[in-house]
Amino acid sequence: MSIRARLTFWYAAALFVSLLLIAGLSYHELVVERLSEKETVPPEQQAREEMGDEARILITVGLPALLLSLGGGWWLTRQALAPIAQLTQAAGRLTESNLGERLPHGGGADELDRLTEVFNGMTARLDHSFQHIREFTLHASHELKTPLTILRGEFETALREEQLTETQRERLFSQLDEIQRLTQIVDGLTLLTKADAGQIQLKSEPVRFDELVRDSFEDAQTLGRPRQLRVALTTLEPAMVNGDRHRLRQLLLTLADNAVKYCAVGGEVSFALRQNQGAAELILSNTGPGLAPELQPRVFERFFRGDASHNHETEGCGLGLSIAQWIVRAHGGDIRFGSQPGVLTTVTVRLPATLVPPGQLAGPADRSVI
Repeated sequence: MSIRARLTFWYAAALFVSLLLIAGLSYHELVVERLSEKETVPPEQQAREEMGDEARILITVGLPALLLSLGGGWWLTRQALAPIAQLTQAAGRLTESNLGERLPHGGGADELDRLTEVFNGMTARLDHSFQHIREFTLHASHELKTPLTILRGEFETALREEQLTETQRERLFSQLDEIQRLTQIVDGLTLLTKADAGQIQLKSEPVRFDELVRDSFEDAQTLGRPRQLRVALTTLEPAMVNGDRHRLRQLLLTLADNAVKYCAVGGEVSFALRQNQGAAELILSNTGPGLAPELQPRVFERFFRGDASHNHETEGCGLGLSIAQWIVRAHGGDIRFGSQPGVLTTVTVRLPATLVPPGQLAGPADRSVI
């Protein structure tokens, strides 16, 4: 039965019940009671009572019937539109990662069920297309790794030749850098594609997150020396999380590398780790050009490089923050980006924290600056 026919039938039934109620009460008031009172009541009093009866009928019969019609219409409309609300919620939950899920059927073989079939067919086609893209990316990345490895080996061999001039050596170094950059792009694409396909299994073990942050701080000190950066560790509270140590280490290396690369020469990079409402919260900030407000929602997109801070002179392929976001979300956490152009850029990472054993408490935070 179609939605139109169903609404028409239900509302007609509600009106029919209302009419029966009006007819029954009116018959009782106008026929039964008046016949019993007609022989004993004078005509003048009878006229006044008839006017009062009509008013009473309007109040006691008409008003309930009106309320019944309105209430019944509201209830019927709500029941008829409930499947639309359920369909909307189910469609809103669809993302690239769960396109294989199917929207629920109402079982009525009406317009909504036909619309659901159209939606399911569309998501199935989209899922099929995404699968093809993932397979192509994985195969292309795999095929590119071998020639890139060969080229890198040949360039490294060529650089060891003694008869090279300084100009030739610089040219070979430049070409080798480009090969290494291509290799990083291929590795990043492979990682993200496997993550999208659910092919990466993360370990779940207790990890001292504060120790990883301290190591990342020391790496940032080393990376920042050529640019005369001041690298500070302002707060380091004990924090333990359940997760994959290797991936968490990769996350911190990526964030530290970005903070150094996109910091102004002679600027400052700051690390702060604290416990906040059951989460280990890392705040990593740097001074630099920053990013315009309209571009900030796109920082986690793949291959995104903003004009202000992601210029062509800065090495990178635009996959670092995408990988960082995947690692954080895979650990049940959240990552946020904020920037005041020309003042301060901040990345905040929150990961669910677990209790730190008493014997493993860290000492006071180092406020080291270089």
